[in-house]
Amino acid sequence: MTHYPPLPDMLLEPLVRAALIEDLGPNGDVTTRAVIPQGTRYLARLNARDAGVVSGVQLASIAFRLVDPALKIDVLATDGAQVVAGQTVMTIEGAASSILSGERVALNFAGRLSGIATLTAAFVAQAAGQKARITCTRKTTPGLRVVEKQAVLHGGGAAHRFGLSDAILIKDNHIAAAGGIVPVLRAARAQASHMMRIEIEVDRLEQLREVLDTGGADVVLLDNMDTPTLTRAVAMAAGHVVTEASGNMRLERIAEVAATGVDYISVGALTHSAQVLDLGLDF
Repeated sequence: MTHYPPLPDMLLEPLVRAALIEDLGPNGDVTTRAVIPQGTRYLARLNARDAGVVSGVQLASIAFRLVDPALKIDVLATDGAQVVAGQTVMTIEGAASSILSGERVALNFAGRLSGIATLTAAFVAQAAGQKARITCTRKTTPGLRVVEKQAVLHGGGAAHRFGLSDAILIKDNHIAAAGGIVPVLRAARAQASHMMRIEIEVDRLEQLREVLDTGGADVVLLDNMDTPTLTRAVAMAAGHVVTEASGNMRLERIAEVAATGVDYISVGALTHSAQVLDLGLDF
C-alpha cells in the first residue's frame, strides 16, 4: 500500500464540480426525480469488481458531498490501497436520489484513476530490486493532470515535472531550433535559477558525450535506446548526471531496462493508455 497525504479538497472540488455540472445539465437528474419517491433512503456500497490499486476515492467522496452534504460517507480503502475483487471501498448512506445523482461522476473519477494506479503498480513491480523509479509524463487528460499524476504516486510511481513551468526539459526540437547541444545548454544554464533543474534529451551516445563534456545538465533523458546502448549510456553518465530512460517502455521490457542501472524510467502509457479499473456502486 502506498500512502500519500491527500491533496486539499479545495484543489479538487473545481474538477468534481465541473464534472457534476456537465452530467446534471440544466435540469438535474430527471430520471431519479421521476422514479425515486422523496424521502427514500439507502445504503450503497462502492465495490471493486477487479483487483487493483485504488485512486480517486477522495474525488468520489467529494462528488457525493457536493451533491448532498448530508450523505454519510465511510471510506474503507483509501487512495493507494491494494484491493481485491468484491472488496468494499466506500459506503454511502442517505437520500437515494442524491446517491444516484452523484454515482456516475464518482465512478468515472475512481475507475479512471484506479486504472492508472493499478497499471503503475504493475510497472513498479517489474523494476523491483533495482534502483530505477517509474515515473509518468505530461501525456495526461487535459484538465485532469493533477489527479492523474497523483494516481501514479498512489501506484508507487515517482513524480516528474508537473508542467512546462517547473523544470527545463530540452527535447530534440529545442536542440534543433537552438543550433545544437552546446548553445542550448549554455543558454539554459544562463537563464535557470538556482532552484531550477535542467534535463536534456539524447538518443545517441555521441550526443551524450557532448552533453557530459559541455556540462550544465542535471538530468539526461536517454530516449528510444535499445538495451545494450542504454547500458553503455548509463555507465558513461554514472556520477555525472541523473539518468532517465524513455521511449518504447513496454511492461515486458521494464525489468531489463531497470537492470541497466538507470535512475528513472518514464512511461507515457501510465496516463494515456491505462484501462479503467472496474468499480461499481451496489444498492
